[in-house]
Amino acid sequence: MTDIPMVQPEILFAAGVLFFAYFIRGIAGFGSALISVPLLVIFFPVSQVVPLVGLLDWLASVSQGLPNRRLIRWPDLLPLLPFTVLGVSTGLYLHTVLAQTSLLFALSIFILLYAVYALLPFPSLHGERWLAAPAGVMGGMVGALFGTGGPFYVIYLTLRQLDKTEFRTTIATVFVIDGLCRIVGFTLNGFYTLHILAIGAGVVPIGALALWLGGRVHLRISHVAFVRLVSIILLGSGIALLVKAFTAS
Repeated sequence: MTDIPMVQPEILFAAGVLFFAYFIRGIAGFGSALISVPLLVIFFPVSQVVPLVGLLDWLASVSQGLPNRRLIRWPDLLPLLPFTVLGVSTGLYLHTVLAQTSLLFALSIFILLYAVYALLPFPSLHGERWLAAPAGVMGGMVGALFGTGGPFYVIYLTLRQLDKTEFRTTIATVFVIDGLCRIVGFTLNGFYTLHILAIGAGVVPIGALALWLGGRVHLRISHVAFVRLVSIILLGSGIALLVKAFTAS
């Protein structure tokens, strides 16, 4: 009798992480990279994880943004776009010159402070559209560096006080544009090997199922619960990034 080949534990771990990450993405409209990247780099190289998750996130963003495009808040989205492109270009350049540990520390502390604020019973804040400039630059740059630039877009759109469905659709559209810029940059720099593309094709069904299930939950969740979920995701991702920064230093 021939032996049945065993699936390696890290492959099962990666599949579980990706399913959970895209389930949360289906509910909240973001969070897949924030959850998956810090966990996947435990077993896999950053140079493989970030481009792979970037590709999966772009496909997820297309599926979430296009069907509900009438709900996109264009007046809040359009100011982000040129600054996002600038941020992505900067991040791709900094890949070759920056000590990444310092940026991870700063990013994790910023995310943690905002998540704690959002979870405490403070009055909600309203932000002006000029905040699109720093949010776009930082989101694009950190996304290109670590695949986790979403919190800056989340914070900006939260300050613009979108409702949960407008938020989910608008941020998915942001990620379509941001992700396309990153994919082009990663491709030009040789990150997408045949091995990475084969893995991506293999895990797309896992992500698609998780997104669909998360979308069903999204329809049943209240706005208050949605805001709390977003804050908890930010808190968890901030802690994960802080741990990653400590282990990398």
